[in-house]
Amino acid sequence: MTAVTDPMSIPAAHPQRKTPKGTFDIVFRNASFLSALFVLVLLAGIMLSMVIGGWPAFRQFGLGFLTGSQWDTQADVYGAWPAIVGTLSTALIALVIGVPLSLGIAVYLTQLAPPWFKQPVSTTVELLAAVPSIIYGMWGLFVFVPLFAAYVQIPLSNIVEGLPIVGTVLYSRSPSGLGILTAGIILAFMIIPFIASIVRDMLDQIPSVLRESAYGIGATTWEVVRHVLVPQAGVSIIGAVMLGLGRALGETMAVTFVVGNANRLSASIMDPGSTIASRIANEFNEALGLQMNALIALGCILFFVTFVVLVIARILVARVKTF
Repeated sequence: MTAVTDPMSIPAAHPQRKTPKGTFDIVFRNASFLSALFVLVLLAGIMLSMVIGGWPAFRQFGLGFLTGSQWDTQADVYGAWPAIVGTLSTALIALVIGVPLSLGIAVYLTQLAPPWFKQPVSTTVELLAAVPSIIYGMWGLFVFVPLFAAYVQIPLSNIVEGLPIVGTVLYSRSPSGLGILTAGIILAFMIIPFIASIVRDMLDQIPSVLRESAYGIGATTWEVVRHVLVPQAGVSIIGAVMLGLGRALGETMAVTFVVGNANRLSASIMDPGSTIASRIANEFNEALGLQMNALIALGCILFFVTFVVLVIARILVARVKTF
């Protein structure tokens, strides 16, 4: 008598991924590989062209190009330090102002906003992210700058004049509204929609059971945000902040309108200054010879700064993941 084998007792065979043999599969694999390779080739080409173009300036001035503060097109003497300081200062101001506001917007939209108010605010944030940078610059120059000069720079300069430290940092010698602080504020307005949108989406994706459990044991809204939401979305928050920082470092037109474009170092954030991007935008069309090399060298420095920011972001993300 033949034994009957129970079909349910036979272990199911795991499906094996078939090795592509068709022409279409081979083309698809090669096209995908070339797409990935294109990014590396493009990056290498940009780096190589920037280094070659800026090398005469680095060779001519050496380390003095990074530390020098003189930018004289008549004497062909160039120093990048004022532009480097201006770039870092405006980006730092933008982060100090923009990050808390962005996080506050994201938390409010995901935790506190009533449904009738959440959708209009979310739509407004997304619309602000789509506004071209030159519009921010024109609005800053024609609307924000006069108001900032009349209601902030002049009164504040009268108050802090003669005071130690504060009187140096916040005093404006020529309260025209243009300056490092003004550029930082405009950059903050520009990066807020990006950071807020990304953080909002990440907070929405956190499982609701985690929040409900925290509320169930008596946690307040602040405690839920601090101990549940922020740790869960920590990596995404860092990524959003670094994305905003990258835009702040490389922004050109909006900053060119409001930074003042003065090649000088000042201890006051109210005084005009310049950034790497604004210096390149102002002079690139008329640059020749060593001046052109110096501008390309500025681009190399900005590229390196952006690369350092990316490395720092990777390190922070790795550290957050380990906790």
